[in-house]
Amino acid sequence: MVDIPVVTFNESDQPDFYKVLKKRVNAYFKENNISKHANLNMVLKTIFMVTVYFTPLILMIIGVITTFWPMLLMWVIMGFGMAGIGLAIMHDANHGAYSKNQKVNNFVGFILNFIGGYHYNWRIQHNVLHHSFTNVDGFDEDIEKQGIVRFSPTQERKGIFRFQVYYTPFLYGILTLYWFLFKDIEQTIRYNKKNLLQTQGLTLRKALIQIIFHKIWYFGLTIILPIYGTGLPWWHIAIGFVVMNFISGMILALIFQSAHVIEDTEFYKTDENGCVENNWAIHQMKTTANFANGSIFFSWFIGALNYQIEHHLFPNVCHVHYKDLAKIVKKTAAEYNVPYHEHKTFFGALKSHFTLLHRLGTGKYDRDLAAASV
Repeated sequence: MVDIPVVTFNESDQPDFYKVLKKRVNAYFKENNISKHANLNMVLKTIFMVTVYFTPLILMIIGVITTFWPMLLMWVIMGFGMAGIGLAIMHDANHGAYSKNQKVNNFVGFILNFIGGYHYNWRIQHNVLHHSFTNVDGFDEDIEKQGIVRFSPTQERKGIFRFQVYYTPFLYGILTLYWFLFKDIEQTIRYNKKNLLQTQGLTLRKALIQIIFHKIWYFGLTIILPIYGTGLPWWHIAIGFVVMNFISGMILALIFQSAHVIEDTEFYKTDENGCVENNWAIHQMKTTANFANGSIFFSWFIGALNYQIEHHLFPNVCHVHYKDLAKIVKKTAAEYNVPYHEHKTFFGALKSHFTLLHRLGTGKYDRDLAAASV
């Protein structure tokens, strides 16, 4: 039996909002005679991101790069390519949004393993837990950091959290490195206990064998082969590897956190019956925010995840369509008096994120909340 966590949403809370919104979005694709999946621009972006990541690696492996500073530059470039693949390529594929052909989605989504992750675990954490239960304490793993960081006012505050606004950026930087070294194993064991591995057709044994196999060849590809190819000391390559992961981890964390953990968004905890107060779609609107929608290149590079609202409402639609869908979503939200959170700039979203981290860490958020309820 698959033991998927259950949260009950209030289906009587403006049910027409999402019905009307879906109807309008479907009409948009039908009237314009376009697919909800990838187009030529998406294919070209895929080629570009893959090239940015693999070209520096190949140059090191075949011995074109043999000195420290050019080698370090290769890893810096790979860091941006790694983030680009994670945000703009594998993300769509593992959502089933890249193609209507699931085999194509699986093929493209597997590229996550080439940047140190494990695609099945990512689908569970992101698709099943984060998208289904956004900002719901105890269910959304993106805000569950096991007492290291307080991301929600519903979580217990500890003394160490008063410093979290200072140390959290470091944790963001080691995000992908931690994922590669430890998190996949830990997640797999935990997901097996919750029977979540079964949602991907996996047993614990099969998942662990796959993870170990993928980690070994990934380590050989990104560490061992560059050592032999460049002829540089192993610790030079190790420095580059850490730099690549720090760049990628920082980009990935800041993009996602600026869409959900900011002052504008709301946080929830289920009641004793496992219920939250809103309709699912309205819950997504209240827990999600857009930013920097006017920045063309930025949006292109991060897979239009600055249109996070549209992504959460329509995760199976390729991100190349989010900009056009945003007009429909914003208009419909205004008609139904549903919040549509957005920041004009990425800097504005970042400022809001770190302001919230400070308020949550020092207890100012709790004091303001208590004062407002008086």
